[in-house]
Amino acid sequence: MGFMGDRSTLLETGRFVRAEVEVAAAGAVKTTGVALAAGADRVDPASAEVADAIVAEAADTDAEVEARHRRAADAGDAGSMSVLGALLLRRGELDAAEPYLRAATGAGDRAAANNLGVLLHQRGYPEEAAGWWRIAAVAGSAAAAHALGRHHRERGDEPAAEYWLRQSAESGHTLGAHALADLLEHRGDAGAGRWLRVAAERGHREAAYRLARHLTKTVKGEGKAEAAIEAEQWFRQAAARGHRLAALRLGTLLEARGELKEAGRWYLTSAKDGEARAACALGFLLRDAGDEDGAATWWLRAATDGDGNAANALGALHAARGETQTAERWYRAAMDAGDDNGAYNLGLLCAAQDRNQQAEQWYRRAAYAGHREAANALAILLLQVGDAAGAEPWFSKAAEAGSVDAAFNLGILFASRDEDRTALKWYERAAAAGHTDAALQVGIALVRDGEERAAERHLRCAAGGGSAEAAFRLASLLESLSPPTDPVGLGESVAEKSESEEWYERAAEDGHRRAQVRVGMLAASRGDLGTAERWYREAAEAGSRNGAFNLGLLLAREGNEPEAALWWTRAAVAGHGRAALRLGLLAARHGDLTEGQKWCARAVELGPAEVAERAAKLREALQEELTA
Repeated sequence: MGFMGDRSTLLETGRFVRAEVEVAAAGAVKTTGVALAAGADRVDPASAEVADAIVAEAADTDAEVEARHRRAADAGDAGSMSVLGALLLRRGELDAAEPYLRAATGAGDRAAANNLGVLLHQRGYPEEAAGWWRIAAVAGSAAAAHALGRHHRERGDEPAAEYWLRQSAESGHTLGAHALADLLEHRGDAGAGRWLRVAAERGHREAAYRLARHLTKTVKGEGKAEAAIEAEQWFRQAAARGHRLAALRLGTLLEARGELKEAGRWYLTSAKDGEARAACALGFLLRDAGDEDGAATWWLRAATDGDGNAANALGALHAARGETQTAERWYRAAMDAGDDNGAYNLGLLCAAQDRNQQAEQWYRRAAYAGHREAANALAILLLQVGDAAGAEPWFSKAAEAGSVDAAFNLGILFASRDEDRTALKWYERAAAAGHTDAALQVGIALVRDGEERAAERHLRCAAGGGSAEAAFRLASLLESLSPPTDPVGLGESVAEKSESEEWYERAAEDGHRRAQVRVGMLAASRGDLGTAERWYREAAEAGSRNGAFNLGLLLAREGNEPEAALWWTRAAVAGHGRAALRLGLLAARHGDLTEGQKWCARAVELGPAEVAERAAKLREALQEELTA
């Protein structure tokens, strides 16, 4: 861990100066300038005049303050030597500061000893610095104890580091509390949270950020919700103090619960402070809001700073615009940033251009790096070129890594080999992860095995996921499990739609042709011929031969035989035997015996058996009529 004690120690000393000046001004204690600079409790009545002068410093310029202390120091005042040495050290004038600090240290000033340690550490003499820090820490300097603790931790001496950091923290030193928390957290000690809280409550922004993270990670069970609320408050405090990671985390929390405007403000704050991930997240927010150009601006900024996710987003943006060369450049930049999605996206880009050899190369690169969707895509590519043996291990690797699509594809692969039990295992795995088509396949298999109730559960999942085929099969299953209903009598009110009919309608609305025909049949059974015709026509126009046949029946019943014949013709040409028979009967009734024979022959060819039998008899009758 890098040493951070030099500048932070000086800043801490400055806070002690202001605190003790206020006490002296209230008349409680008259302390020396040296004691004031260090936060020491040593009293030197002979130096009271110097203390009084320091109280008045707020009204003077820095130059006047320095000049006054310089005169007093040159006159031998140890307190002013310490203050002047600290001022020069702050400015980086080490050569000028050292003699004053050494002289004040020799006079017993603990602040000077601490600051001399800081100076020596900056010069590259850590062991000598530690010696002076120890002197100051033993004398009660919390800042020196903090610096000494950090020194020991750098050298791997954790017991000594903990001892001095605890001394500093228990003396009220904010940085000491944070450093102690860091040490304890590194060791997995539960006491880390207490000291993070101490430092955070005293205004330490890094401690506030880490306390928030500590709360989200360690609190489980009943207190988790309360901890999350408190964590957000600490993230907010740290972000308000300029902590860019806290601003990023706060933006993420707000975005997750839909507060996009405020999330965007915190992302912007973090991004302006140089956080590439925040710039990337802001880009996605802008894209989702329709501001593609604004999104591209922030993605460019993040990608330039090495964010692979932003580079991928830029690649996708340019790919969508057809700018494939620019897209490829950004995908490569994502790879260079260590993002395996870059190679995967390059594979997708090449595959879309039928550059399958290059696609396979990029898929392999991402797959070997552990990218599960790349492994799945590679397997699909191999399967498409007939290499099922090469595809299977990649499907397996992707599925074992958690790819739901790969698990489903393994099911398809094993089903194609008639290994139904193994296929079902992979379908069930994908279905358990929410894969709609996999749930459908499990449902179909369970219906086939006679496990209707288990099948219903899977079909409901698939239908709820938007599968029209699942909705149709669920409706069919529910209809088969429902007790038969008596037909509606003349003048009786029509019962409410059953659940099965509602699922048929959902499937029909999604364009499922068999469901459309079934909805039409159910409507016709209720006497709602207008609705029936609408659904039959929609199915027929989409290519359903049953829809065309039923529409013809409905039109013929209404007296529109010419249009009915058109739809029966379409159905018969598509292979519907009953429609062919109807056309044969229609032609016979109109006296067109040759046409009737043609359609009867078609009906005999198409079946089913009872239709073929009737068509054969009609054809014989028409033949006798022709030869009579």
